[in-house]
Amino acid sequence: MAVLELYTQYNRVWIPDAEHVWKSAEILRDFHSGDNVLDLLLEDGTEYRFPVDPSKPQLPPLRNPDILVGENDLTALSYLHEPAVLHNLKVRFVESRIIYTYCGIILVAVNPYKQLPVYGDAIIHAYSGQNMGDMDPHIFAVAEEAYKQMARNHKNQSIIVSGESGAGKTVSARYAMRYFAVVSKSGSQTRVEDKVLASNPITEAIGNAKTTRNDNSSRFGKYTEISFDRRYRIIGANMRTYLLEKSRVVFQADNERNYHIFYQMCSSANLPEFKNLRLLTADKFRYTCMGGDTTIEGVDDKKDMEETRRTFSLLGLKEAFQLDVFRVLAAILHLGNVEIRSSGDDRSSVPPGDPHLAVFCELLGVSADGLVRWLCHRRIVLVAETVVKPVPRERAVNARDALAKQIYAHLFDCIINRINAALQVPGKQHAFIGVLDIYGFETFDINSFEQFCINYANEKLQQQFNLHVFKLEQEEYMKEDIPWTLIDFYDNQPVIDLIEAKMGILDLLDEECLFPQGTDQSWLQKLYNYLDTNPLFEKPRLSNEAFVIQHFADKVEYQCRGFLEKNRDALYEELVDLMRGSEFPFLANFFQEEERNTATSKTVKVRPARPSVKPANKQLRTSVGDKFHSSLSLLMETLNATTPHYVRCIKPNDEKLPFEYDSGRVVQQLRACGVLETIRISAQSYPSRWTYIEFYSRYSILMSHLEADLNDKKQTCKNVLQRLIQDSNQYKFGRTKIFFRAGQVAYLEKLRLDRLRGACVTIQKHVRGWSQRRRYLAVRQAAIILQQYIRGKRTIRKTVSATTLKQGWAAVVIQRYWRGYRVRQVYHVVRLASITIQAFTRGWMARKRYKKMLKEHKALVLQKYARAWLARRRFQTMRRLVLNVQLSYRVQQLRKKVEEQNKENRGLMERLTSLANSHSQTVDRLQGLEAKLEKSSNQKASLEAREKKAKEDASLVSIEVNAQIKATFSHPGQFIQSVNELFLGRIAENNIDIQRQDHENEVKTLKEEIKRLKEERVSLQRKIEEGEQLNADLQEQVIQLTKHVKAIPELRRDLNNLQNQKNNMDRKMKQQSEQAKSTIFLLFYSSEVLENHQREQKERYDTQVEGLTLKVDHLQNENSKLQNLFQEKSNVNENIHQEVSRLSSENSVGISEDFSFFITNTLHRRITEESTQRRHFEEKAEELEEAKRELDSRVEELEEENEHLKRQQLMENEVKMKLRHETSRLTAENMNVKYNFTIFITFVVSHTAKQASPSAIPKDYLGMLEYKREDEPRLIQNIVLDLKPKGVVVNMIPGLPAYILFMCVRHADYLNDEMKLKSLMNAIIGGIKKVIMVSYHKDFELLSFWLSNTYQLLNCLKQYSGEEEFLKQSTPRQIKNCLKNFDLSEHRQILSDLAIHIYHQFITTMEKALTPAIVPGMLEHESLQGISSMKPTGFRKRSSSVYEDSETYTISSILQQLTVFHSTMNHHGMDQGLVRQAIKQLFFLIGATTLNNIMLRKDMCSCRKGMQIRCNISYLEEWLKEKELQSSNAIDTLRPLSQAAWLLQVNKSTDDDAKDIAEKCTELNPVQIVKILNSYTPIDDFEKRVTSSFVRKVQGLLQDHEGSTQLMLDTDYHFQVMFPFCSSSQALELLQVPNSLHLDFLNRI
Repeated sequence: MAVLELYTQYNRVWIPDAEHVWKSAEILRDFHSGDNVLDLLLEDGTEYRFPVDPSKPQLPPLRNPDILVGENDLTALSYLHEPAVLHNLKVRFVESRIIYTYCGIILVAVNPYKQLPVYGDAIIHAYSGQNMGDMDPHIFAVAEEAYKQMARNHKNQSIIVSGESGAGKTVSARYAMRYFAVVSKSGSQTRVEDKVLASNPITEAIGNAKTTRNDNSSRFGKYTEISFDRRYRIIGANMRTYLLEKSRVVFQADNERNYHIFYQMCSSANLPEFKNLRLLTADKFRYTCMGGDTTIEGVDDKKDMEETRRTFSLLGLKEAFQLDVFRVLAAILHLGNVEIRSSGDDRSSVPPGDPHLAVFCELLGVSADGLVRWLCHRRIVLVAETVVKPVPRERAVNARDALAKQIYAHLFDCIINRINAALQVPGKQHAFIGVLDIYGFETFDINSFEQFCINYANEKLQQQFNLHVFKLEQEEYMKEDIPWTLIDFYDNQPVIDLIEAKMGILDLLDEECLFPQGTDQSWLQKLYNYLDTNPLFEKPRLSNEAFVIQHFADKVEYQCRGFLEKNRDALYEELVDLMRGSEFPFLANFFQEEERNTATSKTVKVRPARPSVKPANKQLRTSVGDKFHSSLSLLMETLNATTPHYVRCIKPNDEKLPFEYDSGRVVQQLRACGVLETIRISAQSYPSRWTYIEFYSRYSILMSHLEADLNDKKQTCKNVLQRLIQDSNQYKFGRTKIFFRAGQVAYLEKLRLDRLRGACVTIQKHVRGWSQRRRYLAVRQAAIILQQYIRGKRTIRKTVSATTLKQGWAAVVIQRYWRGYRVRQVYHVVRLASITIQAFTRGWMARKRYKKMLKEHKALVLQKYARAWLARRRFQTMRRLVLNVQLSYRVQQLRKKVEEQNKENRGLMERLTSLANSHSQTVDRLQGLEAKLEKSSNQKASLEAREKKAKEDASLVSIEVNAQIKATFSHPGQFIQSVNELFLGRIAENNIDIQRQDHENEVKTLKEEIKRLKEERVSLQRKIEEGEQLNADLQEQVIQLTKHVKAIPELRRDLNNLQNQKNNMDRKMKQQSEQAKSTIFLLFYSSEVLENHQREQKERYDTQVEGLTLKVDHLQNENSKLQNLFQEKSNVNENIHQEVSRLSSENSVGISEDFSFFITNTLHRRITEESTQRRHFEEKAEELEEAKRELDSRVEELEEENEHLKRQQLMENEVKMKLRHETSRLTAENMNVKYNFTIFITFVVSHTAKQASPSAIPKDYLGMLEYKREDEPRLIQNIVLDLKPKGVVVNMIPGLPAYILFMCVRHADYLNDEMKLKSLMNAIIGGIKKVIMVSYHKDFELLSFWLSNTYQLLNCLKQYSGEEEFLKQSTPRQIKNCLKNFDLSEHRQILSDLAIHIYHQFITTMEKALTPAIVPGMLEHESLQGISSMKPTGFRKRSSSVYEDSETYTISSILQQLTVFHSTMNHHGMDQGLVRQAIKQLFFLIGATTLNNIMLRKDMCSCRKGMQIRCNISYLEEWLKEKELQSSNAIDTLRPLSQAAWLLQVNKSTDDDAKDIAEKCTELNPVQIVKILNSYTPIDDFEKRVTSSFVRKVQGLLQDHEGSTQLMLDTDYHFQVMFPFCSSSQALELLQVPNSLHLDFLNRI
């Protein structure tokens, strides 16, 4: 589409205007190529002919369609140029009262000069976590984008806030830092985020001042680095400052002030700690009264001083440091009041009695004489000597002011350093976000060195901005697979080179400063000589003291006066030495640090030949320009290493009027801050970018039916666009978006508007044609009727005479009588026929009604019996199923018992085998002992024979010896030999004696052992007798048990009799029911008698069953006693066996053959007897066990039959209820047979009552569970900690854990055990806390489950507490079961607090699950088909900020989630009161979140969106009705949202509309109403915007309304929860503990 083709009739353009910069005009006639004029119609109605050069037509810029006006992003405009940007900002700022607008990656912030309710914590939380562009532009959105990119990309970020003085830079930077402090809580005790925020009041106090443009203007640049740890919480901050305006300390222009801190101190001069400072009021100090007025309207300096001191303390700066700071500041004020007089020719002096001089010297600890001398004199160092020369008054005053500026600059740096030290906390920095609050481009009538440095910094920032913009553009193009083409843009590198390159302006300035005689004029002349050829440098025509630089924003003329002095920033060395020698250490450190810094800069030191004199000025000191260049280079390095985000602050007017828009001033700032350059760059490429879905939704009206029927919407968009725009260079297809060149979207909007206009014309044509045809037909019909009457009149007048009138009258009379006769005849015939038909019809209808009633009655009878038969069949089927289950269960139990018995038998066999083995071993040992005993007796006999023989040999030897003695003396050798032989014989004799003694000892020990064994045998015989006695007792008990077992058949016969009686009764009931079929009118009386008879029979039968149950219990107890006795007998037998085996093992030696044989036989006999008795007892035990099983099975059958009778009784009761209703109808008709039927029923009852038998008293449970103290941890573990809310048993009986726990509590109260009760209650509360707070703090089902059970347990504690207020609905049995011994009111309070905590946690969990679906479901989803509320946005989101959401939420998602919540709560048996409160809280969240998003999203404020919201509210209301929750008043929480939707839909133009809005929007406060009206956005060109006058009318009507002034609703607000007492009808004595809970250690009492 060529641009010239867009200049057609009705399109609008912008033409230059001297007052408003640009003004709008409408094209009257189409423009064609070659025309030299463009005919326009101005807004005031005058025609204007815009001249055009036909050779090179320069047409005025086109105006965007109204649908695109007021966009959130300036780059979304179709026509991108200066007037479009200016108009869009004006519409948003003046009409919609919106101060923030995006311009690509820039946030344009217009200062409203008014406090707006858009910076609260609720707004911060609303923007937290949102993507940039999802909500309205805001400084919080930029801060969130920086924080999110830092966390996601792990890269440092920076926010660059710039603008001229008074544009709101400081406030914007402050809000950005406040956002970081709120969303990234440090979590430490140091509260670093509070310290970061506290640094702002201090820096504003010492660095901000009032100027003609701003009451709180920052007079320095500041870059604050906020440090974050790995969890992205603030751990510290660091601040860097740039170019403090020191000259303001000593000079202020008219209507300006010095730095705020001076006025704060003067307003607090009467404080005790400030007495020694001798402060005066601000108008009495020269440095604070030069600008005139010393106060600022609306500012209390005294309160600001308190805030400054409070923030000093919050940062940890001690009181001593604060007093030192105030002492230096007071000294500066007194220094300004030091009077310097002129004393003749080029001389000056200070009066010796100057009070301010004395105070200054006293405060700073310096010599007054030295100060006076070096203020009024100067030392000049010559080659051979040093000369002290007096200076004139002007130079002395300059020296005084230079000293004041230097002291203040040092103090400023010291405070900043101390703040940085206070903001550093231990911890490693992981990333940081820098906030740069720096001056924007400045141009005044007189521009000096400060403006030069400021504009130089802005040139560097603009260069960095251009590079970053092109980087993002390239990333976007590459992501969408669109070819990247180079775009021409303004490159400001030549200007930067002009300033900072070698032989540039700064280099020549530093060079000139090196010359002592250098002047501003000489430096300017060098600039003219060296830079004259540079096209960006100009010499003014009318001035020789200035130069001009062509900056990126504008040409600026700088006055050279003062450049050298400000660049040198020189202070006499004598004054520096004087300050360095101060007795005030705080001040002396300032200048000593300066000396150290200067000394460290010199790396080579050369010692002179002779001592030199200190020069008066250090010529080699670093200049201000050089310092600024270095710090600026460091800043640019930091910014280039981060991801920048830009905020451009705009000052709308110079008068500081709220919401006043000066187009001239705004466009000047837009040009200076780079916004228009961004627009120009965007316009050269493809500025408008729409997704395929947005394009399809917006321009589907331009599609044909074939194109619209395609399933592939992307291909459809391509086909339509190729057909509509022939030039393919005007658009590009990306992967997810369509890129348009400037003007193409406007062209598409024009086509769309033309199509809609054509459709409207067609509709109007047909409607008007239909209306005209209808009117024509009505007029035609009226004309025809008139013609008929007129013609009839004429005919009558022509034919009427007297004869014809008489004949006509006679004919009429005859006709009248004849017609009457005919009609009467017909009437009589018709009447007779009607009566006949009515009679037959009524009879037929009566018969039909009778047959129908008869059929219905028979059908009811058939249904009754059919249903009864079906019920009986179902019952029999269920009974068979239960019997099968019971049979299988009993078989399993029997199998288990058989297996256990087999195991026991195997154990007995093993023990018998071991006893047999031990017996055989004992026999073997006895045989071995017999062999040893025989051997020892043989040895004894042989030893006795040998002894006898030895005695005989000895006597023979003695005779021989006597005989040989004599011969010995005669033969000595033979004597010696004989002596030896005799000695050997004696030794052998001694050995024999020793052996004999050993044998005697062995015999003695054997005799003792035999004696001991005899004693043990006696004891064994005694035990055997006791065992026989026990056997006798057991046999007697077995006989008794056998007698009891014989009684079982009698019990069975009794049960059979009862069963027969029951069957007889069933048959009788059937007979009676058959009789009732034929005589249904007699049932009223029979039902009463039958009911009494069945009740009595059931009671008798129940008593019989319970009596039998008691008998069975008695038999079971007897059986258990017998089993215990049998077990004791078995134990005794085991002891005997063990004793026998022990004795057998010990009797291994020394037993005679007879005794061994006796013992062996005895033991064998006893073992045989014991084994026989054991087998006998085992057989008896098996018989008893079998009898017990039979009794158990019979008892179970009796219980089943009892249950069956109960169910049958219930069914009979239901039948009787139905019969009562039926018989009550027939009572009046059947009174005559009452007496006969009463006699019959009495006979039946007397006959059946004879079969009744007396019954026993039933056994009853107390509703308590007994447990041991050591089982308490198991109880809590199983019923609290390990219990899952999805269990089958738990779901079948809601509140079962609560009932079980309370039954345990009742048992502890019943035992009067205080320790056990307290321990149990503490364990219950602790267990629930552990489950809720530790394990499953996000499990919705678990929270619902335990909220329900905690509430139920609390109700049980109240219901059974015994207090009268809780006993009103209790049954007598429940009243009887109340707690008797302890008051648990304290535990009830603790449990109530716990329930409240669970409830809030439960609500929080539901809110977290529901919140992501609220905004998409309530606002973004198009729930009304065919009504699109989408407005083209075209916002270009950053690639790093966009997430592809896989899940799309709708209103159905919200309803499904609510249904899940509701069903879960009902499933867990939660009280309906709690359910209603929870649903009400969720509905409040839905309403508040939706309304808050409407307040923060201008694109959601449209008429069609209001329809969508009201439709969604109706869905929610239907859901409440479906769930029967209307009584919860949840729909009332949506009233603010409903009124907001109504406000979007209602007309907003007349005074009556304003009154309706004021009267009906009662739930919205005035701030919210005005916000919605200002944000109202038309979707189509046919809708009208809300005018400012209408908004003012509504505001006037709402002035008297009371209410909150907050824009946002508090989504964290929770309604007060109430736990109403609800009495439980559950009978505790009927509750049984399921086996699945593993609580077998609990016993029912």
